[in-house]
Amino acid sequence: PLCGDSSDIDMKIDDNKVSDIKFHGKGCAICMACSSVLTEIAKGKDIDEVKNISKNDVLGELGLENLQAVRIKCALLSLKVLKFALYSYLGKHIKDSQDVDKLKEEAANLY
Repeated sequence: PLCGDSSDIDMKIDDNKVSDIKFHGKGCAICMACSSVLTEIAKGKDIDEVKNISKNDVLGELGLENLQAVRIKCALLSLKVLKFALYSYLGKHIKDSQDVDKLKEEAANLY
């Protein structure tokens, strides 16, 4: 986002599940709240469930479904980072290139 928000996500994946996930970042309240909620949503889920986390899942959890367009990048930054992290992980560990390419495209087009 143009406002300077930043987010890093660290995930530990064991037996195809997110056993631990943390975010580190700085930014506005919307960005930090969405990052926190996203880690709660993803923790304990298997990779397929995490791949399917949508922007509506994150925004809905915080009641931000009608967020102004100028703030959507703040809200979805952590989800974009998570999708790219999964893309990177799957690219190294999974042979299904179609699945990996789909995830990369989804992350790139999130906002």
